[in-house]
Amino acid sequence: MIEFKHKLPAMNIEGRHNGTYNNKELSFPSVLTTKDPKLGLFMYDLRNNIYSDRSLVFVDGKILAVNKNWIRDHVHVMKAMRHWEYNLDSFLNFIIDTQREDGQFYELIKQMDDEHWSFVNEDCYVMYPEDNLALVRLELEADIEYIVVEGAVYLYKTTGDNEWLRKVLPKLEKGIDYITSDEKRWDKEHGLVKRPFTIDTWDFTYLPDAGNNRRIEEHTPMSIMHGDNSGVYQAMNQLAWLNRRLGNEEKAAQWETRAAELRENIFKHLWNGNFFIHQLHLGHAGLDDKEAERLSLSNPYDINRGLTNTEESRKIIAEYLRRKETTKLFAEWFSIDPPYEKFFAFDVGTYVNGAISPFTAGELAKAAFNNGYEEYGWDIVSRFMKLVERDGTAYFLYYPDSRPQPEGGPSAWGAAAFVSAVDEGLAGINDIGVNYDEILFAPKFPVTDYTELRYLTGYEASQKKVDVRYILTDEGMRYDVESPAKKIAAHILLPKGKKCRTLLLNGEDTPFETEYVGESAYVNFACAPEGKVSFELLF
Repeated sequence: MIEFKHKLPAMNIEGRHNGTYNNKELSFPSVLTTKDPKLGLFMYDLRNNIYSDRSLVFVDGKILAVNKNWIRDHVHVMKAMRHWEYNLDSFLNFIIDTQREDGQFYELIKQMDDEHWSFVNEDCYVMYPEDNLALVRLELEADIEYIVVEGAVYLYKTTGDNEWLRKVLPKLEKGIDYITSDEKRWDKEHGLVKRPFTIDTWDFTYLPDAGNNRRIEEHTPMSIMHGDNSGVYQAMNQLAWLNRRLGNEEKAAQWETRAAELRENIFKHLWNGNFFIHQLHLGHAGLDDKEAERLSLSNPYDINRGLTNTEESRKIIAEYLRRKETTKLFAEWFSIDPPYEKFFAFDVGTYVNGAISPFTAGELAKAAFNNGYEEYGWDIVSRFMKLVERDGTAYFLYYPDSRPQPEGGPSAWGAAAFVSAVDEGLAGINDIGVNYDEILFAPKFPVTDYTELRYLTGYEASQKKVDVRYILTDEGMRYDVESPAKKIAAHILLPKGKKCRTLLLNGEDTPFETEYVGESAYVNFACAPEGKVSFELLF
């Protein structure tokens, strides 16, 4: 039997400092190791970054906890803060409750004198004069409806509240029906969501009035962007899953059929054989002839939204690796590559016109961990860890030479992507039910140089905890998992060059299968634990 050698948490092990005085690194999610506190402190710094962006909005007699006061940013950050935030529902429910009759959601709450409301027509804002606030939908945005569905899934997984789900599900479905039918949003010829010509998912065009005009007008150049469509594809599958949770099998099947049709159209029109092209222009020439080779930030999101199979995912990741070897930039985590000579007011390498993006990096790391490029995933985490150590925090964007570019967006977006990459990629703890009652357990710790650690994650609001102990020896490796799970599907990475001779489940010899993802070997099996379970993989 493989034995754990050390108790964790501990401040010092074998003369090495490996924990902090008051265990500030402990939270959900967090890690303790027997070597050093670096990974734990990295997660601590990311959480602090996200905490610092939390604020309150007081509107229409309600108190909304926001991070930030744009539902897009808030939901992108939910992928991390759902683990510790107690007030996940107020802002999301406000956006759902204020849905326009045709299905459109609003996206941001700003002071009236900020004048975001003046960037759009009257049907895209609601005024709250007593609060001096406006609820606004930047009309050109094509991602809000699927973002709201994603946020609803995050919230539901932390609560399992079926009554709430029954209430909001028709509104979520109405939103996706709207984005896939409204003539301003849907291109019937290609069967895909469209938007004005922007950089990826961003909220401005290249036109001279882009700073204060976010409308869709008769002359607005329109294009089809892959990230909008992968988001809607994910939302359709999420709506199928949510319907199935309520026993609506027929409706679930309908959403899956629609998702399959959308996927077919995405690949027909946007896939170039190695990755998704940036924009498919509709009736205009764009700014240059490079769209088919332009790699934009939504490509890793496309993978993590389930749009691509393993082979297609690996092609996208391989493209990033190829460009890593040829780029003159300090990292290959492009907002877009190649950038435009100029896009609106932004020169090459500034803002999203070619700056380096932590949210791209975090999503790419998670995609790499989960598609047979585990060492590359750890390489991305390790390189970004050094940036955070250098600067004391994560920034929104970075110049090509690695200087921080803090203006223009929430640093919490990238921080949350890395929390998720570690939690669902490196640690491989995926809640595929609600409140971790069903887990996909796919850890990749052998790609690090940590040979013994403890990893904790869960939902603080519902007091659900997943507690993992790991050790790697010459004899084999052992995982002890304590969780609420009634089912665990295990997909455990073996160290490079190792084969599993025997699997012991709570000490009992247990059948397993070996699966290869790329060149990486995994041990697959399933179990129905009761509380704590021990897996020993003997080489």
